Amino acid sequence: MNSDKTRLHILRKKGDLTSKGKTGVSLHCHTENSREMLDFIPHYAEKLPIISFFWHRERDNYLKREGKAIDFSTAYWSPPLSPQGVFDIEKEQIEDANLNAIVSLTDHDSIEAGLAVNGNEGSSGAPISMEWTVPFEYGFFHVGVHNLPRDRSAELTETLLDFTFNEANHNDVKLNEMFALLNEIPGVLVVLNHPLWDIEIVGKARHKALLDDFLSRHLHWIHAFEVNGFRSWSENKGVIDLAEKLGVPLVTGGDRHGCKPNTVINVTNASTFEEFADEVRTDKRSEVVLMPAYEQPLHSRQLESFSEILSHYPHFRIGRKKWFDRVYFDTGDGNGVRSLSSHGWERGGPLWLRLAIVTLGIMGSPVIRPFFRIARKKKDRVPKFVQVSPPSFAETDEVVRELTSDPVS
Repeated sequence: MNSDKTRLHILRKKGDLTSKGKTGVSLHCHTENSREMLDFIPHYAEKLPIISFFWHRERDNYLKREGKAIDFSTAYWSPPLSPQGVFDIEKEQIEDANLNAIVSLTDHDSIEAGLAVNGNEGSSGAPISMEWTVPFEYGFFHVGVHNLPRDRSAELTETLLDFTFNEANHNDVKLNEMFALLNEIPGVLVVLNHPLWDIEIVGKARHKALLDDFLSRHLHWIHAFEVNGFRSWSENKGVIDLAEKLGVPLVTGGDRHGCKPNTVINVTNASTFEEFADEVRTDKRSEVVLMPAYEQPLHSRQLESFSEILSHYPHFRIGRKKWFDRVYFDTGDGNGVRSLSSHGWERGGPLWLRLAIVTLGIMGSPVIRPFFRIARKKKDRVPKFVQVSPPSFAETDEVVRELTSDPVS
């Protein structure tokens, strides 16, 4: 990786970014078309204070009542905002920095969001993209597939998802075919999203072994690694170091699910996504920007996002207003996976769950944020300067500011 071609800018306050480029690119945005699986609930419910107490009680009662454990394998939730709503928020943030905006919506294994906004006024020509689930050995990876050609997008998506959901296809030969298919299309950008995140919950050591295996076989198909807006600084710093070691460019991915814009963007002089993709693929050139919101403690931002996801939106269309309209579960009544609201929940479910929702809302409020700052580990505080060896990132004095008002950050 050439040290003068990939640059990282850390913004401490909002401002004009025209000195860095003419276009801002927002990648990895989730909309209501995303199916976010809930199979992680038992793992995290065990760890959260207060919620763990209610979780244990409900789990035990369900087992006693039904004679089986709660099955979260098919349960999922969807983010609150429509594709156009997400697009407009991302566009507004970029335009506030006096840049032209390119926004790539990437729902899990779905291109519906990109198709929905593509023909609308103000979002015409938006990339058709998705976050593709790639099964691999005992786990899986998330790959950002950006800017599928419109006339082939449905066909290509069907082919990629056939690989994902057909276990007979889960082998290196078939995966190489999929990657080769994407690499033949010049304007497509293939990004390995949050590569160091143990998303399978198999343990850091096993995930690292899985990642090493994946990269040893398929690295040559990957155009860039992702600096992720909803992962810790220490994890992103690990991705930066890994990219430096392997000579892979970096791009950003906000990974937003709530109502706030991405905390990371790319800046470029490209006018189209095709030109931006060529900069990354061919020139290995990228301008990565951490927006001011990224500096806020991650756990605080995560809980704030949870609070947004679980909020009531009276102006939404029927069937999307309340959080339990947007959560889907198979209760085993023979009706399959349905929204929780279809089960007659008028007040938001049992008392334990309502209390858990209130707890999450309080913990995600800005009032609690100072406590997260104090508790934040030193390695997760966003630094003034990024050091890798050899240096491959440049800070710019005009956008890097010392946080004199925050001695612990």
